[in-house]
Amino acid sequence: MQASVHRYDDESGSGSVLLDDGREIPFDGTVLDSSGLRLLRPGQRVSIEMSATALTRLWIVGIGDTEPIR
Repeated sequence: MQASVHRYDDESGSGSVLLDDGREIPFDGTVLDSSGLRLLRPGQRVSIEMSATALTRLWIVGIGDTEPIR
C-alpha cells in the first residue's frame, strides 16, 4: 500500500502518513528506525504495511539493501 508523508518530526522520528482515501495514520520512531531511512519530508510517497491497528513498516521502493528497483 502507498501513502504520502503528512507530518514528520526529525528529532523523534515519529510522524504520520495520509492514505489515498484521506485517512491519517500515525507512526512512531521505531518504524522509521527499522526502515533504514534517515529522514522524511512532507508529501513524499512511501510504501507502508499495517497491522489491524498501526503502521508497522515504512519504506521507499528502490532504496535500501532489500529494496531493488524493479
